[in-house]
Amino acid sequence: MADQPLVEFPPVTADVPAPRPVRATPRSTPQFIPEAVPVERKRSFIATLDGYFLIVVGILLAIGLMMVYSTTFDWSYQQFGSESTIFMQHARNMLIGVALTVLLALIDYRIWRRIAVLILLVTIGALIAVLIFGDDVFNARRALINGSFQPGELAELSIVIYMAAWLSSRRTQIRSITYGLIPFAVLVSIVAVLVLLQPDISTAATIIVVAGIMFFLAGADLIQMAVAGAIVGLVGVIWLTNLGPDYAQGRLDSFVSGSSDITQADYHVQQAIIAFSNGGLTGAGLGQGKQKFANLPAPHTDSIFAVIGEELGLVGASVVVALYVALVFRGFQVARRSVDNFGSLLAAGLTIWIAIKALLNIAVMTALVPPTGASLPFISFGGSSLVVVMCGVGLLLSISRVKVLQGIPKRTTPISVRRVTGANNDRGGRHRRTRLSSDSNSRSHDQAVPGG
Repeated sequence: MADQPLVEFPPVTADVPAPRPVRATPRSTPQFIPEAVPVERKRSFIATLDGYFLIVVGILLAIGLMMVYSTTFDWSYQQFGSESTIFMQHARNMLIGVALTVLLALIDYRIWRRIAVLILLVTIGALIAVLIFGDDVFNARRALINGSFQPGELAELSIVIYMAAWLSSRRTQIRSITYGLIPFAVLVSIVAVLVLLQPDISTAATIIVVAGIMFFLAGADLIQMAVAGAIVGLVGVIWLTNLGPDYAQGRLDSFVSGSSDITQADYHVQQAIIAFSNGGLTGAGLGQGKQKFANLPAPHTDSIFAVIGEELGLVGASVVVALYVALVFRGFQVARRSVDNFGSLLAAGLTIWIAIKALLNIAVMTALVPPTGASLPFISFGGSSLVVVMCGVGLLLSISRVKVLQGIPKRTTPISVRRVTGANNDRGGRHRRTRLSSDSNSRSHDQAVPGG
């Protein structure tokens, strides 16, 4: 056996499994790639509000609180035994207005377009009701529920909402007499005549002027508007001189006389001029005015701008005017940036409405127009006026919010997958080389194992 040749056996290796070959993905094999889906970023309610607009309105409300207290503390003490009773009523009305402002800012303004007809019908019903059941004060019926609600103030806001909805739906038909001018004149006349029957000349004039400007902004024919304006002016003069209340003719006569001689002006205007003269440049000081004591008629409502001129001077009065100018400027910016025609007309109409109310009150106090009973927005005492104006602010904020929400940038989040069956992009043949190398290693390993 020692002489037998040695037989060489291959080396015994461990039974190690071969690596799994890597195969290229066939062209028909689907790949799943995450798809980035845009998701809207959420912002808080306060972050979507127009801060510039809120600051202006807030300052005007603060001035209103100061001036209402300054003009009513003596009257409140004499009548109620407390200097702040009437002031607290104004603060309560302001809080109600703020609450309605927040509510209307939360609601998408476009919902009011659907119920604009209903709003107008309810307003007309309230105007008829005040003529039948209203409180008779100074030979006028303007309020319901013991003087706490004046439908005339609501009519101003309602006509703005309805005109915005109606004009935005007419488009090119606005320039037509049959489908544009005549229906417009009938609708505005119905509301204005009901207000004149109270009588309330300043509110009726505000409704006519605001609706006319909105009609112009919507694209009305200028010739038609000129003719209609001339007719309205002629009818107004005839009504004031022959059919209107007795005080209207007297105020018109005193205004004409006072335009050349201020001593012949209306008593109300003369007392306002004295208040401005006493105030000078910097004013007599908050609460130190004298004209509000039994001289100025209605110092807490109609004459409150004259009290501002006396106590805060020309500087304070100029600040108030500048705040209204800033508010109007911002309101028109909201109208210009609105997402639809209804929003543009609504924002423009609300801005014009507030501007005309402020301009009318200031013009009366400075003897530029005949005396009227217009209040100063945000500042004068009066629940209906303040609450309705704050509702207008809420609508403006809603229009601005809709634009902001549509302009919020979107973030992308991979929340879904997309099936892709496109061609294999392995142009370099990396998968093929890997597979060949793996097959070669597998074959060499099989040959090395005994019995392979």
